[in-house]
Amino acid sequence: MKDTLTEALAAALETLVAEGRVPADHGVEVQVTRARDREHGDFAANLAMQLARPAKSKPRDLAEALCAAMPEVPGLAGTEIAGPGFINFRLAADARTLVLGRVATQGDDFGRSSVGGGRPVQVEFVSANPTGPLHVGHGRGAAFGATVADLLDFCGFDVTREYYVNDAGRQMNILAASVWLRYLEQHGVQVPFPANGYKGDYIHPVAETLTAQIGEQGVHPAEAVTRDLPADEPDGGDKETFIDAVIARARELLGETLYRKVFDCGLNAILDDIRDDLRAFGVEYQCWFSERSLADSGAIDAAVEDLQARGALYEQDGALWFRSTDYGDDKDRVVRRENGDYTYFASDIAYHREKFQRGFERVINIWGADHHGYVPRVRAALQALGLDPGRLDVLLVQFAILYRGGERLPMSTRAGQFVTLRELRDEVGSDAARFFYVQRRCDQHLDFDLDLAKSQSNDNPMYYIQYAHARIASVLRTAAERGHAPAAADAAGLSTRLTEPQEDDLLDRLDRFPEVIAAAAEACEPHQIAQYLRELAAGFHAYYNAVPFLNADDPDVIGARLALLTGARQVLHNGLRLLGVTAPERM
Repeated sequence: MKDTLTEALAAALETLVAEGRVPADHGVEVQVTRARDREHGDFAANLAMQLARPAKSKPRDLAEALCAAMPEVPGLAGTEIAGPGFINFRLAADARTLVLGRVATQGDDFGRSSVGGGRPVQVEFVSANPTGPLHVGHGRGAAFGATVADLLDFCGFDVTREYYVNDAGRQMNILAASVWLRYLEQHGVQVPFPANGYKGDYIHPVAETLTAQIGEQGVHPAEAVTRDLPADEPDGGDKETFIDAVIARARELLGETLYRKVFDCGLNAILDDIRDDLRAFGVEYQCWFSERSLADSGAIDAAVEDLQARGALYEQDGALWFRSTDYGDDKDRVVRRENGDYTYFASDIAYHREKFQRGFERVINIWGADHHGYVPRVRAALQALGLDPGRLDVLLVQFAILYRGGERLPMSTRAGQFVTLRELRDEVGSDAARFFYVQRRCDQHLDFDLDLAKSQSNDNPMYYIQYAHARIASVLRTAAERGHAPAAADAAGLSTRLTEPQEDDLLDRLDRFPEVIAAAAEACEPHQIAQYLRELAAGFHAYYNAVPFLNADDPDVIGARLALLTGARQVLHNGLRLLGVTAPERM
């Protein structure tokens, strides 16, 4: 009805433009909103007030003219002009139940729209370094990113879900060195493990896999490994210098061919684990993009040459710098070091350039909050390359902090002290994890209470919503056993049988669902759906406690109520599905 009223009001405005009462270049967008106070009507518009200045006319006069010019709208009982020129719309009683017909006809597609028009959008999310299992922090980005992508898909965009695999660079070399040292331990070679190495237990099975692949080819005596290495942090040295020396020693002793096998063994083992973990979490990707491929394909060279040709680079102290301050960044950035190696930023420039070369109209990066300082330099690079930085949206996801029994759990990936996403799923289930991760804005800190997520109480918002769905399913089963069936959703007279205030509230909430979906997709805010579902569940539970559905004297009233419950169940199902959460029939 909101869309229908908007179209009718727009047609009225066109009439006023044609009559010369409003200039064609008025620049006003027609908007209809739900009335804040149902006593004044169901919908409202302030179009007349917005048109007053360009039309050089009184708002009330314009409001009257607009109402007179509006085409007939089925289900509209009347219009009223209030205050200085607000137009209030009041629906006929029969119009309130029309939503049940739409829900019944569209089913799982209720709420779906074509607003995206098939426009290509890329959503890149998680993209965690494949140096260890996904932890609970990655889980929030995974749940949020997957839901945003599904929302955009549901609203008609052509969505590509992408994981950027950081399979090059120093962190991956630290992983390779860590795997090699654990491999040596398994072959009886005892060497001090670096303070800056990856210490988690997950490295040991990777080392076992390496043995299966290369046998004893990579085994070297401890003296050869440790000879002339600088001191590590516990011994008064520098941990960064020490781990770099260990990496260099590994490359020296293994040779580049065997070192690459060690490197790839660690990469592939952990990347396979990440894929499996995300798939079990209900997260699938269309593209796993390799950072290494950017160098292999010459994309980094091409991006740097492009910037050089545009005068956006300069040399200083042997390094190549990007003039990012010319484009709003707080300082210039190195893209190629003195030793000739490209920086991670150079790879990122090439990656974003490549994204737009693939034809995406909009690119959405979902990054951890610790990347906030990285955003201006990426936008600067796009602008320097002649690309519109407005086509890039960066959504920052704040950290998720786990609590059990009121106590915060520690988190350190390098030290191997963290709760993995798999462990979280095993403890609270994927449903609870997916819901709790998206129930708040992504830029707000999230305190994840494990005890609450497992509880079967009204304090647990996911349980509260799922219980509403299961409760409706139970009522419908009981009704069928007693010989009652839902009335046809488009049956005449439904409005005369649904007269309780709780029924009016539920009908209004169901009618809002497509609007909530559209707003959540436009703003990339899945928490709007979580909040809506909680309110819908609250409306149902209040109805359940106030009205005995199956005890009415009139069987037609029972049928109408069952039709309303059937619509509510469908909408709960659709909303939960978009959040990656199941809608159980029994609990």
